[in-house]
Amino acid sequence: MTHEEHHAAKTLGIGKAIAVLTSGGDAQGMNAAVRAVVRVGIFTGARVFFVHEGYQGLVDGGDHIREATWESVSMMLQLGGTVIGSARCKDFRDREGRLRAALNLVKRGITNLCVIGGDGSLTGADTFRSEWSDLLSDLQKAGKITPEEATKSSYLNIVGLVGSIDNDFCGTDMTIGTDSALHRIVEIVDAITTTAQSHQRTFVLEVMGRHCGYLALVTSLSCGADWVFIPECPPDDDWEEHLCRRLSETRTRGSRLNIIIVAEGAIDKNGKPITSEDIKNLVVKRLGYDTRVTVLGHVQRGGTPSAFDRILGSRMGVEAVMALLEGTPDTPACVVSLSGNQAVRLPLMECVQVTKDVTKAMDEKRFDEAMKLRGRSFMNNWEVYKLLAHVRPPVSKSGSHTVAVMNVGAPAAGMNAAVRSTVRIALIQGNRVLVVHDGFEGLAKGQIEEAGWSYVGGWTGQGGSKLGTKRTLPKKNFEQISANITKFNIQGLVIIGGFEAYTGGLELMEGRKQFDELCIPFVVIPATVSNNVPGSDFSIGADTALNTICTTCDRIKQSAAGTKRRVFIIETMGGYCGYLATMAGLAAGADAAYIFEEPFTIRDLQANVEHLVQKMKTTVKRGLVLRNEKCNENYTTDFIFNLYSEEGKGIFDSRKNVLGHMQQGGSPTPFDRNFATKMGAKAMNWMSGKIKESYRNGRIFANTPDSGCVLGMRKRALVFQPVTELKDQTDFEHRIPKEQWWLKLRPILKILAKYEIDLDTSDHAHLEHISRKRSGEATV
Repeated sequence: MTHEEHHAAKTLGIGKAIAVLTSGGDAQGMNAAVRAVVRVGIFTGARVFFVHEGYQGLVDGGDHIREATWESVSMMLQLGGTVIGSARCKDFRDREGRLRAALNLVKRGITNLCVIGGDGSLTGADTFRSEWSDLLSDLQKAGKITPEEATKSSYLNIVGLVGSIDNDFCGTDMTIGTDSALHRIVEIVDAITTTAQSHQRTFVLEVMGRHCGYLALVTSLSCGADWVFIPECPPDDDWEEHLCRRLSETRTRGSRLNIIIVAEGAIDKNGKPITSEDIKNLVVKRLGYDTRVTVLGHVQRGGTPSAFDRILGSRMGVEAVMALLEGTPDTPACVVSLSGNQAVRLPLMECVQVTKDVTKAMDEKRFDEAMKLRGRSFMNNWEVYKLLAHVRPPVSKSGSHTVAVMNVGAPAAGMNAAVRSTVRIALIQGNRVLVVHDGFEGLAKGQIEEAGWSYVGGWTGQGGSKLGTKRTLPKKNFEQISANITKFNIQGLVIIGGFEAYTGGLELMEGRKQFDELCIPFVVIPATVSNNVPGSDFSIGADTALNTICTTCDRIKQSAAGTKRRVFIIETMGGYCGYLATMAGLAAGADAAYIFEEPFTIRDLQANVEHLVQKMKTTVKRGLVLRNEKCNENYTTDFIFNLYSEEGKGIFDSRKNVLGHMQQGGSPTPFDRNFATKMGAKAMNWMSGKIKESYRNGRIFANTPDSGCVLGMRKRALVFQPVTELKDQTDFEHRIPKEQWWLKLRPILKILAKYEIDLDTSDHAHLEHISRKRSGEATV
């Protein structure tokens, strides 16, 4: 990318017009996408139009197509559904309707269309595009448009964003709205769990997903369900026997409740629907359990979008504008989506085709094929679910090894889910499992006990750290730690925690020179709200903290909107790492986010104050500024508050809010539960392999660098990296990785807050193809 191209972003849209519409079923996060398309479009110099009521508005024209302004998308970010309306449209299916739609666009000089919707809506857009030149010549023949108008609008660019709570679109890891729908479902499952336990009940929960079991599958992972029914993988013919056996086994193990999750499209091997009522009747008839059915219905589409969906919607909106404005008559209509944490562009029709192939495979009862087409991430979820739910823990412990699990550092939501899956996978493999209380300190003091299957029952949804966690590092207690490793015969160590878990791992590696006992395999699973562990793009607990900050910011913005002319300064956690401040800034629509990684001076503070003074002259009379707790030792939250108060006198008043430890609490979000469960399972599979490798003459001896790893998510895959190799990538003084992927999202934050800056488009996505993507896709 040359320097000239940097500046091109600001002028890319001059003389162009973009229309944005939402179509099909609504999904939370659509508004974030609309807001981003409007603001980035305006930033590039383009005119942007809202199309109200989906394709119907495109056909009807008139007042349904209105030019958008910067302010018209304000306060939209935290609203669920779609503000510009969506409708199922019959007219657009006929050529006559599309002819009227084309006329409406040509008359306004709009040649770029951004469609946010499900696969049906996107297919419609592609048809529209392929007919475009024919439609224009018809309009010209009928004398409805002039030859000049036809030449000016000679081709139509189309970019799709997938908004669908089902996550049923192939080629995208996550569709807009999926995460929020999971939030709604998991809130309800958590609530039902408490009542089911009181009465020893069995609950059958039906979630949405006519052709796609994603919501049902992830929900069952997130709440440790006993059974899940999904359309892609019908149960074996004797499933009734199997289900009843499972339920009674869970009861005899001491569990007071059973939870069964059913996707609305669930079927058996013959394609016959399996309904929630069928399941209830079966359980009542065969087992006599008190069984209730809850159908979640449209609750799943409702409510405010989660932090993930707001960031996803915003990032996709930015990428969509870039794809539209860089489009030529030869570029195929594309979909912008997320793969791992990378923005990608995929040919729209390839995605639609694969999505249709899945449905066709299911109709033709080729279920294995359907699972494969859903992609690796879906398969992975299924494998982990099957392991955790279906296998009976072996009774004999012959040939087994002893593995210990511990938490280190500050508490983070999702730690317990990681402990649970680590413990259970270890037991399934036939190992003996020990849990260590209070981190390395507990390991030194011998606060260690054996854990069985039901020890971790119901842990998935619990926040904090049930094992107890401390920041103490191991070095000063090597003698006692070594003694306990021998005493308890510990042969592998799973360390779940934050930056201390990583530095503790480095100390263990160092200590191997003096203490043979420390020569056992260990793996670090990153779990900290700060997301500052080297070797991983995400850590367990950060998503939960982000949602907590987001909810608080929404409330604060609401209060500021009521009082008018008020600016809030909010301090977030994160140590020196600006991840929470930046991502919460994106998700809550902040005017600025001060972080350590991007040094700022008094001139920057002055520019921000001036920016807010200008903002108070518009209809949006409120401001939100986030500050990471350690972004600058002199420009403290109080200093910034005082500066804003003084400079804003007579124009706006300021308030400050330090969020504090609420960011470490709360029940884990679906993302953190699912991520933690998968990380625990993956870590334990690696561990059992490493122990076997290091087994010599009746004892374990692991002394290679690759026997002490961090398991992290890197771009699109979960990878094990030796802790010693990560040393060079770490800034130890400030406890952060030297390179952090999310810093490239900061320009988006500034553009969406109306700063005139250069958008560095050097990191933008190029068109990829699905078939290739299948093999290299994220395994999260």
